[in-house]
Amino acid sequence: METPTDSASLTFAALAHPTRRAILERLSLGEADVGELAIPFGMSQPTITKHLRVLERAGLVATRRDAQRRPRALVAAPLRDATHWLASFSEQWSARLDSLDSYLQNLQQEQSRHAGTK
Repeated sequence: METPTDSASLTFAALAHPTRRAILERLSLGEADVGELAIPFGMSQPTITKHLRVLERAGLVATRRDAQRRPRALVAAPLRDATHWLASFSEQWSARLDSLDSYLQNLQQEQSRHAGTK
């Protein structure tokens, strides 16, 4: 299996796991260290650390040193980039659905006119 290396692939691969998404949600509230992040998941610190490595590799989490503590913080830029990429599809499908809606309304109007002339 090939490991993704471009930033979008790394971001989406990191977001694919529910625990990593939950970690990002927690970090959106503020910095936390591994011990603090492990508590709500009932996971060991090494398991949380593995998830954090994936998030760090994707650029979604940054670690800083504070004496003996290593708090993690959310980095929003990759999420913003992923959102912009997804938005282009949203706009495209919205336009297609608007076009379909318009077509169906025209079709209903034609059917109503034909039903009234019978």
